Amino acid sequence: MKQRILIIEDERDLAELLAFNLEKEGFAPRCAFDGISGLEAARDSKPDLIVLDLMLPGMLGTEVCKALRKDTTTSRIPVLMVTAKGDEIDRVVGFELGADDYIVKPFSMRELCLRIRAILRRCDVEQPTGSPLLTLGDIVIDRERHRVVSADAETDLTSTEFKLLLYLVERRGRVISRDQLLQDVWSYHDVGDTRTVDTHITRLRGKLGAPGEQIKTVRGFGYKIEEN
Repeated sequence: MKQRILIIEDERDLAELLAFNLEKEGFAPRCAFDGISGLEAARDSKPDLIVLDLMLPGMLGTEVCKALRKDTTTSRIPVLMVTAKGDEIDRVVGFELGADDYIVKPFSMRELCLRIRAILRRCDVEQPTGSPLLTLGDIVIDRERHRVVSADAETDLTSTEFKLLLYLVERRGRVISRDQLLQDVWSYHDVGDTRTVDTHITRLRGKLGAPGEQIKTVRGFGYKIEEN
C-alpha cells in the first residue's frame, strides 16, 4: 500500500510539482493550499507524513503544527516543515512545535524524497524483544507504547525525540558522534545538518527535566547518556 503524503503549500504550482514527483517516487500525495484546509485534510485522511509550509494563508504553518500535536488523532503524524527562511531561530521554533525535520527552499526533489523516506523509516520503530521497559535513573521508557516517564511525570516526546532518547539509553556510557546520530536516528547518510542533532538534544533535555542532565555533551564530537 502506498504511503500517503499530505502537502500543505500555498504556492499551487510548487504543491502540484511536489505531488507529481512524489507520485513518481511511489507515494500517494494529496494537496491543500492553506492552513485551515490543510489541518482539516490531516484530521480527515490521517496521512503517513505531512509536508508543511511555514508561511500559509488563513493559518500559519506554526499554528497548524501546534494544532496537530494537540489533537490525539494527529499528534503522531510526522511533519516535515518547509520554508523559505533559513535562520536558525526558525528551525528551532519548528522543532519546538513538534516538527520532525526542516528543509529550506529552494531544495531538490532528491533531498526532499531522502528526508521523507528517512522520517518514515525512523517513525517505523521495530518492536523490541524481551521486556518493553528500559530504565536509566529516573527515566523509564516503554518501548511498546512509545511512552516515557521522567522523574515520575509522563513526558510528551515527538517520534524523533523518542527514538533519540531510546538510542542513547540503549548505548548508555558510550560517546556517540553527531554524524553517527544523524545516520542511525535520522537515517541520513548523505543529507543532514549536525545542528539538527544539537537542537533536538536541547529540546529533549528540557522535556525530561532534571533527568535530562544525564545527557552529556562531549565538546567537538557528540553526546552520551549516563547515570549521575
